[in-house]
Amino acid sequence: MRVNLKTLGCRLNEAELETWARQLQADGHRLAGDGDPADLVIFNSCAVTADAVKKSRYLIRKTHRENPTAKLVVSGCYASLNQQEAAAILGVDLVVANADKPRLVEIVRQRLDVAAMPAAAQEPGDCALFALGRQRAFVKVQDGCRYRCTFCIVTVARGEERSRPIDEIVEEIDSLHGQGILEVVLTGVHLGGWGSDLGLRLEDLLEAAIRRTAVPRIRIGSLEPWELTDRLFELLAEPRVMPHLHLPLQSGCDATLRRMARRGRSADFAALAERARTVVPDLNLTTDIIVGFPGETEDEWRQSLDFIQSQGFGHVHIFSYSPRAGTKAATLPDPVAEAVKKARARQLQLLVRKQRLKLLRSFGGRTTEVLWEAGEPAGQPLRRRYFGYTPNYLKVSAILDEAAGPTGRIVSTRLGDPAADGEWLEGQPVAMSAD
Repeated sequence: MRVNLKTLGCRLNEAELETWARQLQADGHRLAGDGDPADLVIFNSCAVTADAVKKSRYLIRKTHRENPTAKLVVSGCYASLNQQEAAAILGVDLVVANADKPRLVEIVRQRLDVAAMPAAAQEPGDCALFALGRQRAFVKVQDGCRYRCTFCIVTVARGEERSRPIDEIVEEIDSLHGQGILEVVLTGVHLGGWGSDLGLRLEDLLEAAIRRTAVPRIRIGSLEPWELTDRLFELLAEPRVMPHLHLPLQSGCDATLRRMARRGRSADFAALAERARTVVPDLNLTTDIIVGFPGETEDEWRQSLDFIQSQGFGHVHIFSYSPRAGTKAATLPDPVAEAVKKARARQLQLLVRKQRLKLLRSFGGRTTEVLWEAGEPAGQPLRRRYFGYTPNYLKVSAILDEAAGPTGRIVSTRLGDPAADGEWLEGQPVAMSAD
């Protein structure tokens, strides 16, 4: 069968998609790209915000319109929180809740009569991720979260914390590296909670990945700031651990943080950020910010904006608060008007763009290793625009001859000026590094 895999939302959804891709290829099925005819479509939905719920519904309907004869399977947080609603959408053949995601391919076989054809399975070297046009692999190491931030519906959708064993994760990393993957990203709903049910800590997993695998790049996914321990700081200095940290701040105002039930305060975050930048040269620090949380006054917003400016983030994921039924925040008084949220989001976007341009310009003229991904037409004969990422997760672009494309390789690259919109640095590959 031709199988198209789609996802919306977090890196954990990406990691799950990649796992299903490998399992489907092992069963003998072929992966179809977006826009290609498919016999089966699997969509991993999101519900982190009200907008994500709307987009999930829209994409499910759009998918059916584009492939009306294909069998359509929906999973993810939207499908888990709204199973009956998702099942009733025209074209949906099967809904698989988050709790059953590890068995999704097996359930699809049984419920939709999708037979495995091992004789048609591709060779291990034909990595499923390459068929999806990706060069980095997201490795799901845990699911669920024990914290109850007042705004978060994902803890309801994902359930209690569950950690994968170290040996299983190491085996997956080795398998991916054997198929040509040069970078893995460790990810989970509450990554810092890995090992809470095994009597272990995230540091144990990271150390095992460093000592027991040979993959050139290991990247840590989103990590709560208060979970940066002394041992984690030591491991962050390891050369194969990429110098990028995504630490969700959510707000730079302590009063707002208390209403969110966040465990840290702005001064704690600032101290951790300063230490991380001291330990890890060229660290790129990125974060999440919620704009317009209930009760956020103009003074609180100004405090938050000033703090964000003081931190010099490389990027900020901006979320305008939307109430989610089933969360404590949805019951809080003093909601912020939509027009105010939009105005504050625009303010923050302008600040973030300035901070990102400043960071990108500071790397102009340097030479660093870039993992290059797939190219796209550049509007010139036999030329393509390629994109890649530095160790500290700065996006780099170069227009090169198709025949000399660096896709899937780590290449020493001289960095130039930022693009006008601040989305990437122009670069010029100069030499190939050892894989």
